[in-house]
Amino acid sequence: MRTYGQYCPIARASELLAERWTLIIVRNIVLVGCRTFNEIADGAPGLSRGLLSKRLRDLERAGVIEIHPKPDGPGSTYEPTQAGRELAEVMLALQRWGSKWVELTPEQAHPGVVLWAWVTLYLDRDRFPRRRVLVRFDYPTLSGPGSRSWLLIERGDAEICEKYPGGEEDLVVVVNDPVAFARWHLGDIEWGDALRSRAIQVNGSAALARVLPTWSTSPLKHRCAATEHRPAPTRRLPPPEI
Repeated sequence: MRTYGQYCPIARASELLAERWTLIIVRNIVLVGCRTFNEIADGAPGLSRGLLSKRLRDLERAGVIEIHPKPDGPGSTYEPTQAGRELAEVMLALQRWGSKWVELTPEQAHPGVVLWAWVTLYLDRDRFPRRRVLVRFDYPTLSGPGSRSWLLIERGDAEICEKYPGGEEDLVVVVNDPVAFARWHLGDIEWGDALRSRAIQVNGSAALARVLPTWSTSPLKHRCAATEHRPAPTRRLPPPEI
């Protein structure tokens, strides 16, 4: 690990936390609640598995996380220590500062990451349809394998699939403007405004298209879904009959 050669606590903390990807990994463990290697990796697209392993070991040596063997199979679990938990306040302060002062650019608004954050943190599963539902998300601004994904609703739970899971596609959501998609998730714009501007297009079941944006647990204005604790549950509505 490189050092600034300074006794200042900010300098010493930066030697650990300012390494590339480190704060994203800590965010996923401390705030998002990821506990397995794959969960942490899913929230950090573009991070190689080798570098993730190295950063996790660095955080363990620094006393920020504890790594334990899984009790029921191969692999490990990653738990924050007291030092790690106290980083939550630091990251939430960064979230507030970033929301106020840092512009959101297309390079930062990967639609697959937005979908991951929405599904992982802010889907109200009590509002899901009772039947199996498959929603395809197309990202025309991207190319290659990451230009499409599926949201599978089944047995009261949700899963993001990178490969077609089979079955009929009930909806196709086309994200023409990834920044608008991210801004909707942050609560800065309304879903209807994104549709009217054609930043987002939805094709398929009209009834399902109407309820899709209501699956969010609460408005997210001025909040970053990937860097806050899950909000307290709001009043539950009966799941729609679709």
